[in-house]
Amino acid sequence: MVGIAKQSWEAERYAEAGAFVPVLGMPVVELLDPRPGERILDLGCGDGILSEKIAAAGATVVAVDAAPDLIAAAKARGLDARLMDGQTLPFAAEFDAVFSNAALHWMRDADAVIAGVKRALKPGGRFVAEMGGHGNIASVIVALTAVLARRSVLAGPLNPFYFPTAEAYRARLEQAGFAVNEIAILPRPTVLTSDIEAWLDAFCQAFLGAAPDPDRAAARAETVELLRPVLQAEDGRWILDYVRLRFRATLPAGR
Repeated sequence: MVGIAKQSWEAERYAEAGAFVPVLGMPVVELLDPRPGERILDLGCGDGILSEKIAAAGATVVAVDAAPDLIAAAKARGLDARLMDGQTLPFAAEFDAVFSNAALHWMRDADAVIAGVKRALKPGGRFVAEMGGHGNIASVIVALTAVLARRSVLAGPLNPFYFPTAEAYRARLEQAGFAVNEIAILPRPTVLTSDIEAWLDAFCQAFLGAAPDPDRAAARAETVELLRPVLQAEDGRWILDYVRLRFRATLPAGR
C-alpha cells in the first residue's frame, strides 16, 4: 500500500507492546463525543478496542486498517472491520464523524488522507483525531540513526513517521476546507507496559529491519543502551518521550 509505513502488525505483539495506546486514547473518544444513531468511521482502528467504545455509545462504527492481522482481531470483536489503505478511502458523504487514534502518523501522504476524510464525511461532519506530533519519540529516532550509521545505513529514508507541528497540520486541514475547532501539541511522557525491546520490535521495524540480519539483535541492544540513561527511570520503568497532536475539525454544513 503506497505511503503506508513498512511495518508488519501482529495483533498479539501489538496488544502486548501497545496496551497503553487505547487507554491513553480515551480522551480522544471523549472529544469525539459519539452519539446514538451516528455513523462513525474509525480510521486506523488497530485491534478495535476504541471502536468498541464508540459503538457502546450507540453509534454505528465502520473500522478500517491496513494491517490484516489487526483487522482479524477487530472482526473477532464483532465489528464491521475492513482492510483498507487510509490514503485511498472510497467513502462518499457517508459518515457523521471520522475518528483516528495513533494511526495518522503512519500514513505519509497526509493530504490524501485529509481529502479522503473530507469525501467520507457528510456536510457538517467532524474529524477528530490524535497522532504523533513534532518531537514524538525524538530520542528513539536519534538513537536508531546513530546505531544504523555505525553500520553504514542511512536512517533518514527509512523513517516511516509523519510527526507534524500543529501549525503545519492546521494549514493542511484548512486548505482542504475544514474549520479547525481546536488543535494542540501535547507532550505526554508515556510509561511502557512492556520492556523497551518489545516496543522497538513492535513499532520500529522499519529501522531495525535495515540492519544486516546477523547483526540485528546487536543493533537493537545498542539502541537500548543508548536510550537507557535518557528514558529509563530509577525504578526500572521505561518512559518514552511521546508528543501527541490532537485536533477537532469540522466541515461546513452546506458544502
